[in-house]
Amino acid sequence: MDSTNPIVVALQMSSSPQVADNLLFVEQQLALLPKQRPCLVVLPECFACFGGGDKLLLEIAEPLGRGPIQQKLKQLAKHYGIWFVAGSLPIVCSSKENRDPNKFTASCLLINDQGETVTEYQKIHLFDVQIADNTGTYLESRYTHPGSQLAVIDTPFGTLGLAVCYDIRFAGMFAAMQQIAQLDILALPAAFTFKTGQAHWQALLTARAIENQCYLVAANQTGTHRNKRQTYGHSCIISPWGEKLLELPQNTGMIHAPIDHHLLADIRANMPVYQHNTFRSHLV
Repeated sequence: MDSTNPIVVALQMSSSPQVADNLLFVEQQLALLPKQRPCLVVLPECFACFGGGDKLLLEIAEPLGRGPIQQKLKQLAKHYGIWFVAGSLPIVCSSKENRDPNKFTASCLLINDQGETVTEYQKIHLFDVQIADNTGTYLESRYTHPGSQLAVIDTPFGTLGLAVCYDIRFAGMFAAMQQIAQLDILALPAAFTFKTGQAHWQALLTARAIENQCYLVAANQTGTHRNKRQTYGHSCIISPWGEKLLELPQNTGMIHAPIDHHLLADIRANMPVYQHNTFRSHLV
């Protein structure tokens, strides 16, 4: 791990169905980044294309490792010397287990500062719900194939866990991550709805940060999108003590904060819940 304090960034977007416009916005925001490195930038769920429906996502789905969206992100990562948690983007179902021309995976890619894809996390929990908002019925599973593997990886920022949006409601998922390694940072790209965001966003994020004694970086979509879907915004960075360090309520833009590994160590030394968890050895 780098000896300097790394920084984490949450980028809040109001993405449209136009891929080029969304990637331009990302590039414009990167030009405003502080110079401190290493730097981890978390993009929202569906950052490259949103508000046109899941069928449009199927049309722009790319094979893993190839395609204009991934190529642009790799170029930007290398140019700015940053790491990306690339929200989620549609990746073609190509493995023997999930080959299906009518579905894609909602994949969150970790791209390093050399422009290399380090790992892929495929969203596990799909948003099939009824909500009293402009959309009403959400059926993510219609075009999305669920993942089945957790993503926990060592990085210059510490041990990083990846999750996407609806995953945040399932505490057992993060308990299972802790079976792999104690998390230092949890990155959550999201497109949380306005209705559910008002009710549960902050409570869920804070709970996951406290339970896992880790930093949580949540990058959300915001505003009313082309298809009238409403997202909540309120991207934030939360400390391992559960403090909201920074928040961006509704505007697009970015927030950033340093990762203090001395603070992490102090919190865990004073309250060693990871060691005290008598159920840890029984978790799958």
